[in-house]
Amino acid sequence: MPALPSRAARRALLPLAASAVLLLAACSAPTGDAAGTTGTAASGTPVSGGTLVYASGDAEPDCLDPHVGGNYPQALIAGQYLESLVSIDDNGRIIPWLADSWEMAEDGLTWEFTLRDDVRFSDGTPLTAADVKATVEHVQDPATGSSTGYLALGKVAGVEAVSDTVARFTMTAPDSALLESLSQPWLAIESAAGIARGLDENCQAPIGTGPFAVDGWVKQDHVALVRNDNYSSPPADAAHEGPAYLEAIDWRFLPDSASRYAALQAGQVQVIDNAQPDTLAAAASAGTFTEIDAPRPGASNRLELNSGQAPFDDPLVREAFIRAVDVNDGIDSLFFGTAARSYSALSSVEPLGYSDESLFGTDLKKANALLDEAGWSEKDADGIRVKDGQRLSLAFPVSTNQSIPAEQSLFEQVQATAAEAGFEVVITPLDLSSWYGALFTNDYDVVSAPYTKVGPDVLRILYHSDSITPAPSGYFANLAQLSDPELDSLLAQAASSLDADERQTLYTAAQKRILGSFTVLPLYDQQNHFLLSPTLHGARAIGTVSTPSFYDAWLSE
Repeated sequence: MPALPSRAARRALLPLAASAVLLLAACSAPTGDAAGTTGTAASGTPVSGGTLVYASGDAEPDCLDPHVGGNYPQALIAGQYLESLVSIDDNGRIIPWLADSWEMAEDGLTWEFTLRDDVRFSDGTPLTAADVKATVEHVQDPATGSSTGYLALGKVAGVEAVSDTVARFTMTAPDSALLESLSQPWLAIESAAGIARGLDENCQAPIGTGPFAVDGWVKQDHVALVRNDNYSSPPADAAHEGPAYLEAIDWRFLPDSASRYAALQAGQVQVIDNAQPDTLAAAASAGTFTEIDAPRPGASNRLELNSGQAPFDDPLVREAFIRAVDVNDGIDSLFFGTAARSYSALSSVEPLGYSDESLFGTDLKKANALLDEAGWSEKDADGIRVKDGQRLSLAFPVSTNQSIPAEQSLFEQVQATAAEAGFEVVITPLDLSSWYGALFTNDYDVVSAPYTKVGPDVLRILYHSDSITPAPSGYFANLAQLSDPELDSLLAQAASSLDADERQTLYTAAQKRILGSFTVLPLYDQQNHFLLSPTLHGARAIGTVSTPSFYDAWLSE
């Protein structure tokens, strides 16, 4: 094998891809500007009618019910036809949605949610507390195969329908993140009668209270959504009341980035998601389209190192890898200024995030010294380190559905710079199903696995040792396979504490342990870039998990 080129030369060879405040009692908020900082200016007088065409580059869901599994593509579309008990405004405050008010018992072991009494599902039936109970039981039923919603409800023992309008949650322990969790699409309220139809039928068309309803699904093509004329339950920060302005949404699946942008330029679609960095740069230069930049809450985009097996069961090897790789140059060159380097396990939108840049500086000399100390002092003819006859080889499965081309090129940067310290990084591009299969069988050493959840409690889901055990879907969230009793204790205390200052102290201490374990290499926020046609007005990303809302949207042509 020829000698590896220098670090600078190798960079040139890489392909360039074309609650801070917890509200414990009843609350309300004034109606805000529908555009805010995460939406389009609603200029002019709204016009009713018209079909919005949305082109998604995310993976097409296997099921339109986000209770099943629980990934981000499901959340993107489910937000159009399902709604939650509470929402979050642009200032991070919990605000009413399907629940008018809520109250927590002094010991934190029961919560009562009082529902609006004027809400109907898209099939015309009224929303009652029995539907809230059925929703929670559906998510918690192992047969549903939930992951994101299931993990978020870990402390909910059950729900009682006290009356048609009061649902009582009983907890196994206080849960400071309950309201944040209930704001998410993966725990959105569904019709009990709809759930009773069975998983298959409910996957095709869940019945919700949202401004739109599922009217048909042509696999590998589109989902047809029609206006819910019964709609009466906008969140407290919506700009109008009554049914949506749009008559319908044609939700198309268009994986190719260039094709999505071309369709937007041609006026064939009015919104595209997963806009790529080069596309964003071109759109900004043209000045024709509006961008909604709405980073997702929860974890940052990061690489996680599998500490549950060799070679990363050795902390010296983990630190050596993180010291060896260089991601900053790749982020600068590949993302056209659309992503900023992160040094935190949490998204920049999380107020309790903690960063430590000193842990992630590239230092090839130190990486080499650490590997020598760990006993990986020999190299083979290819320049790969060897110990006891084993090469220092790392399996890195990459989901091509979740990692955009620029990110995949960044991973090649990681591969190339790690090689200078003697690591062999074997990148294997996989479709989403095969990628999950690699995780389930522990066939990975390095992985990039986005995880979206409102609030710092995402740290418990991702790094508490309990999360090494799979959810009913088979997915386990602790992919770093961290098993640290002191960290477990910090995360458990933070999740139960109802004191804001104490929570901040505990979460800061937890993040210091996580970052100091060298099992996590933060990269940047989970990207959420939408490009909108100038004919579309009033669209926004809502403050829960940054999914688009078209309730207030209208078309001028």
